[in-house]
Order: sequence, then structure tokens, then C-alpha cells
Amino acid sequence: MIIYNVTANIDESIHGEWLAWIKDHIPEVLSTGKFNKATLTRVLVKEDMGGVTYSIQYRAHSREALDAYYEEDAQRMRADAIKRFADKMVAFRTELELIDEYFVDINPN
Repeated sequence: MIIYNVTANIDESIHGEWLAWIKDHIPEVLSTGKFNKATLTRVLVKEDMGGVTYSIQYRAHSREALDAYYEEDAQRMRADAIKRFADKMVAFRTELELIDEYFVDINPN
């Protein structure tokens, strides 16, 4: 499985607006059919640049699905963020390959 990770640092002056927007944006990305799950997390490490940092992890069905997202959807999806928040956010993207997952049953009953 491939995880498409978007890390974004948001200027505190638009933090609330961005957070509301991203909560609507994530379902739009999922509606492309290229991903089966998304996780929105706040990065707890303070950045020297200030702001608030988030990581959004989208789980792609396959490498081919992620490539199709790049070709068919990514430019359109990124354009809205750039239009709204261009000078108030910085984002970078990484791809992660899921090797294995481990779970612990904390309630063994």
C-alpha cells in the first residue's frame, strides 16, 4: 500500500479557516476513488518558522491509483489551496510505502 502524505504549515492568522477548509477538502480527495482512507493529524513538534503544522495521510489503493491521481486530479485539488492560502501556507508531499502494521489489543477480554 502507498501512503500519499501532505505536510502543511499554516500561518496562525488563517488556521481556523484552513482547518475548516481541509475538513471539506479531504472528502473531495477521497471522492476521486484513488484512496480508501485519509487521516488528518496535527504535528506536535514546534516549527522554527511558527505556524501550525498538519499531516494528511491518504492511503492509495495501489501505485497505479496514486499515479492516476497525479495525472487526473492533483493539479485541480492543489489549485484551490493555492488560490485560498498561497502566501499563508507551505506544503510538501511525500510518498510512503506501507511495509507492515502492528496492533495491540489493549482490552484482552
